[in-house]
Amino acid sequence: MRLAPIVVAVALVGLVAIPYRMYQHAQEEMREPHPRVTSVEASIPRINYIEQVKDIRRGLEKSSHVQTLHHNPRDRSHYIEHEVVVRFSPRPDQKSIDRMVASLDAKIKRDFGKFMIIKSRSLTTKQLMKKLAEHPDSVFAEPNYLLLPNRKPNDPYYTEYQWNLPLIGMEQSWDVSEGSNDVIVAVVDTGVDMNHPEFKGKLVKGYNVLEDNDKPQDDNGHGTHVSGIIAARTNNRDGIAGMTWKSKLMPIKAIGADGSGSAVDIARGIYWATDHGAEVINLSVGNYTSSAVLKEACRYAYDHNVVMVAASGNDASDQPSYPAAYEEVLSVAAVDHLKERADFSNFGDYVDVAAPGVDIPSTYIDNDYASLSGTSMACPHVAALAALVRSVHPDMKNSDVMELIRKSAEDLGPPGHDQLYGYGMIDVNNTLKQLHTEPANTEQPPATIGGLLNKFLLRLRFGFE
Repeated sequence: MRLAPIVVAVALVGLVAIPYRMYQHAQEEMREPHPRVTSVEASIPRINYIEQVKDIRRGLEKSSHVQTLHHNPRDRSHYIEHEVVVRFSPRPDQKSIDRMVASLDAKIKRDFGKFMIIKSRSLTTKQLMKKLAEHPDSVFAEPNYLLLPNRKPNDPYYTEYQWNLPLIGMEQSWDVSEGSNDVIVAVVDTGVDMNHPEFKGKLVKGYNVLEDNDKPQDDNGHGTHVSGIIAARTNNRDGIAGMTWKSKLMPIKAIGADGSGSAVDIARGIYWATDHGAEVINLSVGNYTSSAVLKEACRYAYDHNVVMVAASGNDASDQPSYPAAYEEVLSVAAVDHLKERADFSNFGDYVDVAAPGVDIPSTYIDNDYASLSGTSMACPHVAALAALVRSVHPDMKNSDVMELIRKSAEDLGPPGHDQLYGYGMIDVNNTLKQLHTEPANTEQPPATIGGLLNKFLLRLRFGFE
């Protein structure tokens, strides 16, 4: 009986000690160096783009002409009813096509040569697919799927807000390479704010897939934000710093103001970017159903030595997302400032690497700046890294660039590849160090015989390895 008070005392100590340790842990969390941009007092507004995308999905599902595919109780894809994307090889002559379309009570909604969209007045998508699949020259007939968007510089927002760049070793990397004017990164997205001062002198000719013109003006904000992460003007005493100071941006508008775009339009953007000199393509978009037209476009770009990078998705799901899950594409998950997986980031065997994706400050439409979260924000960090690699070694094959980015990443999860982080968080400094380069010289050498000879010798040493 004498032991009872002692047991009670020990139990009481335990009850007190446990909350104390929890409080102590909370205090440690409070002391963690959270990014300045997360403060409500920040001058750069936070925009909850993940919730905006969820609103877009809910809006699509209310539309009578949009159908939903449920992959599981949570993950779903969308397509336009009464429409089919079809490709023939060889393509029938026009009279045969006209007879076929008439028999389907349909019309050709859009004809792109390689493939076309056929819209029927009375047949469902499934009925159209069945009839077109029976055609002897049909390569594929699929729904018209919809995709949804995933050295210290002197720029004033850099020191205060851009926690993401020091985390991946950018400051040391800029001593190695600031990028190259010859490397073009295409951003297939909602376009870019063409008048934003951060893009002055940074843009090459782009394309508006939706309107078939050369005015890819952003009316959403997503594409402008992604573009700024890659290559906003840097060291100009204004705004933010981009990862690659000298590389050019090719804006491709394939997504409308509402934030959704079709697989066909994304594919057309990939073809256009490839045919017009892009060496890297950023795809911060995704859908849970593989599209034959999108896969063909990715294969086309890959076969033309383009490095493609795509977001893994923002639903905390292991459902494969496309184009990220294609083998021709680098798939990117998101981490926070503690190098831990962002709670929204998709995961799975198809994830290659991770990059910062929580409260990322960047450019926004109307000459503004904003902080967004998502794998869409992680993705351009990797695209910019690919551009830096190609700036140093322009002749490196795309498969070698992709493998270098994987093997030089900082391993965060279990040793080796894992489902949460892939091969780990990108380490830009480590990646560029493995290229055996010398530090970048921002000063132009004098135009003397000695200077020209030195430049020639450097090219001999590093350009023909």
